[in-house]
Amino acid sequence: MGPPRTGADARRTARDAGHAQSSGARGGAFDRRRRERRGQGQRAGRRVRRATRSARGSGATRAPGVGDLVRRRGRRGEDQGPGGGAPLTVVGAGPWFVEARDGTLIAVFSSGRGRPLLVVHGAAADHTTFRTVGPLFGVRFGVHAIDRRGRGASGDRTGYRIEREFDDVAMVIERLAALAGRKVDVIGHSFGGRIALGAALRADSIGRLVVYEGAPPAERPYQAPDLRDRLERLLAEDGPAALFETFLSEVIGMTPEDIAAYRANPVWPDRVAAAATILRELDAESSPAAGLDALGGVTIPVLQILGGESLPAFREATEALDARLANGHVVVIEGAKHAAHHTHAARFVAEVEAFLRP
Repeated sequence: MGPPRTGADARRTARDAGHAQSSGARGGAFDRRRRERRGQGQRAGRRVRRATRSARGSGATRAPGVGDLVRRRGRRGEDQGPGGGAPLTVVGAGPWFVEARDGTLIAVFSSGRGRPLLVVHGAAADHTTFRTVGPLFGVRFGVHAIDRRGRGASGDRTGYRIEREFDDVAMVIERLAALAGRKVDVIGHSFGGRIALGAALRADSIGRLVVYEGAPPAERPYQAPDLRDRLERLLAEDGPAALFETFLSEVIGMTPEDIAAYRANPVWPDRVAAAATILRELDAESSPAAGLDALGGVTIPVLQILGGESLPAFREATEALDARLANGHVVVIEGAKHAAHHTHAARFVAEVEAFLRP
């Protein structure tokens, strides 16, 4: 699948791929799908606004001669042209790919119509984590959900460095901006929020940024000092599911009932398959490039969203980052934890859209 282009190109690509266009494919980028491959403003002291129910709502293969975009199977719908900020309409399910600086292919799943909105998932997830809010955003935005390297349909490389992920997202931003003829707004959830903050220091074409509980840890770390070693032992002795459940309990604060419900979700096998990547993300916690001082240097408008029932470490990190941002804002969604984009989807979307409104 390629990126949004002209209607004629879209129809040709769909025909050549042997897929018929259908309205039933709309929003399909957020449906769970099996894949053969699974990858390795406001300053401190300002009032924090609270949302209520009344709120408005081992390596990738480089295709020779293709450059930074590589076509794959899938469908692509109509667009109105990339120039002059014209809205893009995308109908389809298959990904298109942006080639990273090191040759890794980063999968992008696009749907919706309108201003470009890039969404970046967190630990052990993939683009399907936005399956609930994606169609809601798709009413007003062209929504582009990536699989971060090592997950889902994206490739990977050995020797992980968080700066590579910053560059990955920055390159996707620049490509989307070139297609749309305008800046790209970004949402990052959890560790994906940290990646998005790093990308904001590298991408010229980013507009506004929403970070949902993705700030670097403040004085209180997100995890116990021995957690990383314990998770590695669990992976070796009991497998990735044991690692993932321990991470969800100790870092995210999920209860046994929460985890049992998650285990029954169809996405659970995919999350377990990617759980080993959590170890390298924990290692990246100590990287100066991912710390508060570095990421606090972002100057574009940043909205941080915090769940009212999330663990104290998330609140402390959110406040510490907000104190450093030149143009930061914070909103609390009462009753939510670390997954308001699932549990409080309407309020989450309303807060994001209010912040992104021109």
